[in-house]
Amino acid sequence: MPVFHTKTIESILEPVAQQVSRLVILHEEAEDGNAMPDLARPVQTVKLAVDNLVKVGYDTINSSEDQILKQDMPPALNRVEEASLLLLQASEMLRADPFSAPARKKLIEGSRGILQGTSSLLLAFDESEVRKIIRVCKNVLEYLAITEVVERMEDLVTYVRNLTPVLTRMTKEVDAREKELTHQVHREMLVRSLEQVKNLTPVLISGIKTFITVKDSGKNPQDTQANRDYLVRKMSDEIHEIIRVLQLTTYDEEEWDADDITVMKKAQSGIEQKMKQATDWLQDPAALIGSLGDKALHQVLDDARKIAERCTNPADRDQILKTVGDIESMVDALCELRQLGKGDSPQAMSLAREIQKKLGDLQNMTNVAIANTERSGIRRPAPTVDGKVEQARTWLANPGMDDKGLGEQATRLVVSEGRKIANSCPEPMRKELLRLCDETEILTNQLADLIRNGQGNSPQARAIANHLSEKLFQLKNKIKEALINQVAEDFIDISTPLKHLSEASIVPIGTPGRDQNFAEKSQNFEGHANKLADTAKMVATAGGCRNKKTVEEIFKTSAQVDDLTPQVTTAAKIVFQDPGNQAAQEHFDLMKKRWMDNMERLRGLVDEAVDSSALIKAEEEGIMRDTERVEDAIQMKDPPRIGAHASNIARRANRVLQVAQQEAENSEDPKYVDHVNQAASNLRANLGVVESIAPMVQGAKGVSMNPADTNAQQNWRKANQTLIDAVRDVRGAVTVDAGVDQFPPPPPPDLSELKISDSEPEPPEETPPALPDQFADGPIMYQPQATLHQDPLYQGQSCAPLVPPPPVPPPPQEYGFYGRDGGAPPRPPLPNDNATPPRPPPPETDDEDEAAFPTPQANQPIMMAAHALHMEAKQWSSKDNDIIAAAKKMALLMAKLSQLVRIPFDFKGLNSVLGLKESPVLGGEGGSKKDLIATAKSIAESSEEVTRLAKKLAAECTDKQMRKNLLQVCERIPTIGTQLKILSTVKATMLGAQEPIPAPDGSEIECESSSKEDQEATEMLVGNAQNLMQAVKETVRAAEAASIKIRVDSGYTIRWLRRRPWYTS
Repeated sequence: MPVFHTKTIESILEPVAQQVSRLVILHEEAEDGNAMPDLARPVQTVKLAVDNLVKVGYDTINSSEDQILKQDMPPALNRVEEASLLLLQASEMLRADPFSAPARKKLIEGSRGILQGTSSLLLAFDESEVRKIIRVCKNVLEYLAITEVVERMEDLVTYVRNLTPVLTRMTKEVDAREKELTHQVHREMLVRSLEQVKNLTPVLISGIKTFITVKDSGKNPQDTQANRDYLVRKMSDEIHEIIRVLQLTTYDEEEWDADDITVMKKAQSGIEQKMKQATDWLQDPAALIGSLGDKALHQVLDDARKIAERCTNPADRDQILKTVGDIESMVDALCELRQLGKGDSPQAMSLAREIQKKLGDLQNMTNVAIANTERSGIRRPAPTVDGKVEQARTWLANPGMDDKGLGEQATRLVVSEGRKIANSCPEPMRKELLRLCDETEILTNQLADLIRNGQGNSPQARAIANHLSEKLFQLKNKIKEALINQVAEDFIDISTPLKHLSEASIVPIGTPGRDQNFAEKSQNFEGHANKLADTAKMVATAGGCRNKKTVEEIFKTSAQVDDLTPQVTTAAKIVFQDPGNQAAQEHFDLMKKRWMDNMERLRGLVDEAVDSSALIKAEEEGIMRDTERVEDAIQMKDPPRIGAHASNIARRANRVLQVAQQEAENSEDPKYVDHVNQAASNLRANLGVVESIAPMVQGAKGVSMNPADTNAQQNWRKANQTLIDAVRDVRGAVTVDAGVDQFPPPPPPDLSELKISDSEPEPPEETPPALPDQFADGPIMYQPQATLHQDPLYQGQSCAPLVPPPPVPPPPQEYGFYGRDGGAPPRPPLPNDNATPPRPPPPETDDEDEAAFPTPQANQPIMMAAHALHMEAKQWSSKDNDIIAAAKKMALLMAKLSQLVRIPFDFKGLNSVLGLKESPVLGGEGGSKKDLIATAKSIAESSEEVTRLAKKLAAECTDKQMRKNLLQVCERIPTIGTQLKILSTVKATMLGAQEPIPAPDGSEIECESSSKEDQEATEMLVGNAQNLMQAVKETVRAAEAASIKIRVDSGYTIRWLRRRPWYTS
C-alpha cells in the first residue's frame, strides 16, 4: 500500500495517482454503456516509462550491497512489469472491442498494479536509504560503547579524533532526512534528539577528561565514572530514538485524544496486517534480519504492548506483556543463530515454530483483551483536569444514565488533584481549596448513594447534580488560581540554590563545617529542582492549557530536569572532593549550564501555559505580603528578616519584568508592545525612567542598618510604593480584554419540574420541597422549579412576566449577545386577544447542515471522525467566518466519503447542502468510483482552502506564539489531503475487483489477494481520514485562540459567534 512519509515519494505518487484516477473514471463510464476510447498511445507511453523504471531498478539492485534491498525490490519490479503488460493487453482488446468487459477488468487491475507497484518500489528504495543512515548511527553507538576503555589522555585524543567525523556525518544525514519527511511530528522528534546529542557531546568529553584526571590523581573515580556512564547512556538513548523515528512511516494525529477502545482496535488491525509477513519471515531460514518480515514481527509486539497498556483487566495486561517479553527473548536467540549461518539448524527451526505458535496465542490474547475492555464499558478518565471536568459534567447532565462510573471517577480525581495542590499552598488559599474539595466530595457521595439506590432520575438527584456541577466548576477555577499562585512562588528564583551549591563545592578543604554545609546545599538544590519540576507537571495536568504540544513539552522537560539534577549534584561533589581539579570544575560548569538551559526552558513553557496577567497579579499580591512582613520585621527590629523579605520583593519585581518582556517579544502589535515596554521601564533600575527596584533595595538596606531610623523607614516605604504602582501598571499593560464569555456556564436547569399546561388559569405555586444544603448561606436550599405556560390562541408565544418588558424579537440560534450581563433575554409580551400577532421573522441561522449530517455508527470510523469535526465546528456560527464554513463543508464531504467507502447511501441530502450534482449509486457498493475520486478531490481542495484561510488569519495575528501554533497545525492539512486523494484512487481501483481475471501468462489472478489489499487500502484510508479531521479540528481551535489578537488596522475581520451550548438548551 502507498506510504507518504517523504516528500519525494509523495511528489512521484501524486501524478501517477492522477493518471490512474482518469483510467478508473473511463472504466466506470464504460460500465454505463459507453465505448472505451483508444488507449494505445497513453498505454505505450506508460510501457516505456515502466521499462525505464525497471531498468533503473535492476541497475540499483546490482550496484547495491544491501541484501534486504536485493530481496525486497524485485517483487515490486515484477508487479509493475505485470501491470504494464495488463494495460497493454487491455489496450489491444479494447481496440478490437471498445465494449469488452475482460479488457476493462484488465485495465483496472493494471492501473492498480502500476500505482501499488510504484509505491512498493519507492518504499523499498527509501528503506534502503534509511538503513544507510542507521548504519552511521550505529557506528556512533559503537564508539560510545568503548568509552569505558578510555583511561588516558592519549586515548581521549584518539577517541575524539575518531568520533568527530562519524558524529558529524550522522548529524548531516539525519538533518537532511528531517527536511525530507512529511510528518511534522517526526521532524520535531529528530530535531529534538539531534539537538540533545549535539549538546551532550562536549559534556561527555568533559566527563571523560574528569574521570581520567581523578583516576590519575589516585583518588576514587567512582563518582566521575557514574557521571560519565550517565552521559553515555543519555547519548545512546537519544541515538536509539533517532533510529526509531527514522523507521516510522505513519503518524496518528488523534491518538493523544483518542479513547482506549479506538487505540486498541487500531493496534489490533495493525497486528492482523503484519502477522502474515512476520510468519513468512519465521518460516524462511534464510530471511534477513532487518527485512520487512523482521520489522513486521517487532511491530506486532509493539501493537500488542499498546493494547496491554489500555486493558481494564490487569490479568489480560500481565498475560500479554509476559508473552511479548517471551517472544522478544526467543526472537533475539533466533536472530543470533541466523547471523551465525545456523538458520536451518534443528534448534533454529524449532525456535521459529515456537515463536509462530506464541504469536498466534498473542493475537488471541489481544482479541480477548479488547473484547473484555469493550464489554466492561469502562473508560479511563481524561489526562487533564479540564477533561475530567467535562466528563463529570456530561455525567451530571444526566445522572440516571449508566456511564460505568466514569463521571463519578472523574469527579473524585478532580477532588484528589485539588487536595494534592492544596498541600503546597499557603494557608488562605489552602483552606479555601480544601473547603471546595470537601463540599464537592460530599455532594458526590450523596449523588452516588442516590444512583446506587435507583434514584438517579429523581428530583433530589437532579438538584444535587446541578449543585455539584456548579461546585465542580468553582473547584476547577480555584485549582487554576492556586496553581498560578504556586508558579508565582516557586519560579520566583530558579538559580540561587544552584549558586549556593556551586559556592559550597569550592570551599577550601579544612574549613569548619565544610561537609555539613555542602550536604545542606546539595539537599536544598535537589529539593528546589524537584519542587519546580513537580509544579510544572501540575500546571500541565491541571493548569488549563489546551495546547497539546506545550503540555507534552512540559512533561518531557520536567523529566529531563529530574534526570539531570542528581548528576549536577554528583559533578559538584567531584569538585568538592578535589577543588583544585580544573577539569572537574569545567565539567561542573557544563553540567550547570545544561541544567539552567533546561530549567529556563521549563519556566518559559510554564509561563506559556498560564495566563500572564494572572501570574503578574499573583506576584503583585506576593509583593504586598512581603511588604507586610517587612513592616512586621521593622516593628520587631529584625534586620535579617527585613533584608530577606525585601530581597523577595525585588525577585518578584524581576519576575514581573521577565513576564512583561516575554509578552512584548511575543507580540507584533506596536501599540501593545510600546505600552508594555513603557510600563516595564518603570521597573528597570538601569533605564533611568523611574528607578524603582534599586531605590527600594537601597531603602531596605538603610532600614536594615538602623531599623529605628524613621527617615530610612519613610524612604523605603515611598520607594516600595513606587515599585508596587509600577507592577500594577505592568499588569494593566499586559492585560488584554478578550471579551466576556458569551455563555458563562450556569448550573444546568432542572428539567424534571418542567410543566406544560393548556389551562387558562394557573394554580397557585406551592413551595418546592427543601433540600438540606451544608454549603449554602442559609439553612435551606430550595430545589429550582420551572413552569412553562402555553396560550391556546398562539402556541408559539410564552407567558408574559408580571411586568411586561417592551417587545423584542425572538432570540436567534446564535446567542452571541445574550448572557453578557449574566441574565436571560427578556420574554416577549402576551399576545393581544383581539388580534393575531404577526409571525416573527426566522432567525439567521446555518442549521441547514444539521439535519443533513448522518448519525455515525460504531462500524463507521471515517464517519465518526467527520462527526467529531462537525461537532467542533457546530458550536460556532459560520456567518462571517470562512474557516468555520470550510470546516463544516469538509466534515460533510468526509461523511460522504465514509458512505462511499462503506455502505450504500442516498446522497441527496448531502449533495444538496454541498451544492454537488447527483451521482448514481452502485448497487452493493457505497458509491461509484467516480464519486469516490471526485469527493476525495473536493476534500483535498477544501483542505487547501482551510490552510489558506488559517494562514491568512495567522498573518494578521500579532501574537507570535499563537501564530506559530496555528501555522504548525494547519501546515499538516494539505499533505494529508494529497495523501487522501492517492489513497482514494487506490480504493477506487478495488471497488468491484472481486472476480478472478486472466493474467498475462494465461492463468487467473484470484480475488483473495485483492480482498486483502482492499482491506489494507481501507485501513490506510480510514487512518488518513481520521488524521485529516483531527488536524482540521485542531486548526479550528488554534484559529479561535489566535483571533483575539488581530491587527486592528489591517481591515481583516472574522467573527467567532458561539451558538447555543448544551447548558443553555
